[in-house]
Amino acid sequence: MLKQSKIKVIRRPDKFHSDDARVITRYFHIGGEHRIQSLLSRIASLSEEDVNQLLTDVLASFASRHKDIKAAFRRHFAYVKSHIEDPDALSENRMLLIGSYFTMEYSIESAALFNPSIVLHPDQTGMEPGQARFIMSLRATGEGHVSSIVFRTGILHRDGHVTFDPPGRFTSKLRTNEDQTYEKKLFFLKLIEMAAYSDAARIILDQLPDFFTLHQLDAKIHELQQSGDCPEPFDETAENMLWLARSNYHLFVPPNTDPSEVVIFPTSENESRGIEDVRLTCFTDDDGSVTYYGTYTAYNGYRILPQLLETKDFNDISIHTLNGKYVQNKGMALFPRRIDGFYYMISRLDGENMFLMKSDNVHFWNEAIKLQGPRYPWEFVQVGNCGPPIETPQGWLLLTHGVGPMRQYCIGVALLDLEDPSKVIAHLPNPLLVPDEAERDGYVPNVVYSCGALVHEDHLIIPYAMSDSASSVATVCLSELLETTIKFSDCCPIPEVKQVSLES
Repeated sequence: MLKQSKIKVIRRPDKFHSDDARVITRYFHIGGEHRIQSLLSRIASLSEEDVNQLLTDVLASFASRHKDIKAAFRRHFAYVKSHIEDPDALSENRMLLIGSYFTMEYSIESAALFNPSIVLHPDQTGMEPGQARFIMSLRATGEGHVSSIVFRTGILHRDGHVTFDPPGRFTSKLRTNEDQTYEKKLFFLKLIEMAAYSDAARIILDQLPDFFTLHQLDAKIHELQQSGDCPEPFDETAENMLWLARSNYHLFVPPNTDPSEVVIFPTSENESRGIEDVRLTCFTDDDGSVTYYGTYTAYNGYRILPQLLETKDFNDISIHTLNGKYVQNKGMALFPRRIDGFYYMISRLDGENMFLMKSDNVHFWNEAIKLQGPRYPWEFVQVGNCGPPIETPQGWLLLTHGVGPMRQYCIGVALLDLEDPSKVIAHLPNPLLVPDEAERDGYVPNVVYSCGALVHEDHLIIPYAMSDSASSVATVCLSELLETTIKFSDCCPIPEVKQVSLES
């Protein structure tokens, strides 16, 4: 067991466990053309009376589990209507019944709920002195180990106590907005980076406005294909351009939707096998405007791709590809403001060391330097961040994760210079948070891990995951932590960390 310390870490009693009952509707892929036609033929053989009774039974069993299950049936009927000779001649109930056969429930949290990140909520109305409302993202994992993003809200109290709002009754997978627009200049730069810019791409882009939609891009490609006057390799170029467009999209949040009802489920090809480990940053620009960014990892079963979530209020969400030479690997965390006019990001380019990235454009990252490598035995395997740096008068407080013997993950602390974050000015030699006996067992044993913390009333609030299975919250006195960390030098004794549990 790692040596304990005098820095008091308070484990709060609240724990998030997976809930099998939180389900969304998904399109049910039953197979190819033959199976679809066979199923449709069987449904076509039913009398209208049978159709009405079957639909009544389905709605009685499932309507109470979803906010608007008929809307899901209509969407999924639209996916297969091209297989029907005269779909418009069908009754409304028959269309809904067909849609129900191509619909399945998916339990988004059936496997685990973990790797949380926390920021202050954009709406602080109604808070009493010493209180603050927060919003937390978590990684939810279900059947097939496909991960999605879910949210919880709650209140931080002056004494460090954390209360959570009960989650909404329903969960709702966000849908893409078909009116998403793309900026031609950024699209051009990304095509060059992908080595996908060609004469064909130039011809397509030249005939599009400065801001264009996916529909306009698709229509222009189709028009040029029909003309027969297309430079080679046109089909490959068209495929790359459509892939890029679909990887950058806008999500529609229905009005009056509670954040706890929102599910960001894999949408693009990049994300087909899951969305992992969102690190939320409440970013304040030079003009005082606030944008919430969330860096995360998209996985398609073969490779990972860092992506960027962007929103002003969690009611309107855009998803972008992150671009540039150093957009690699997992665990990218954005600083909450510019420094000397530049964006900064902590990353782990090589899977082993932490790097500092710098850019004048939040979407493009082509400059990076090594910030810190494994130094202490508890982090000898690898070191990375546990969320965005937090600004304090003493420096940028950076929670880190280290991997040591037996692949044990622990949470540590580093302090970076405020004006020059490439300088590590202090580092706790022992971890701040170590898996205790109640946290060691789970899907991935011996892991404590966070994707982002915040400061409230001299408390560092650290939401963290326990062995990739459940999540909880720990708090630390910020002034004590900073005082201990800033005093550390090689000639000082290693500070001890005292782990305290507040189980009721």
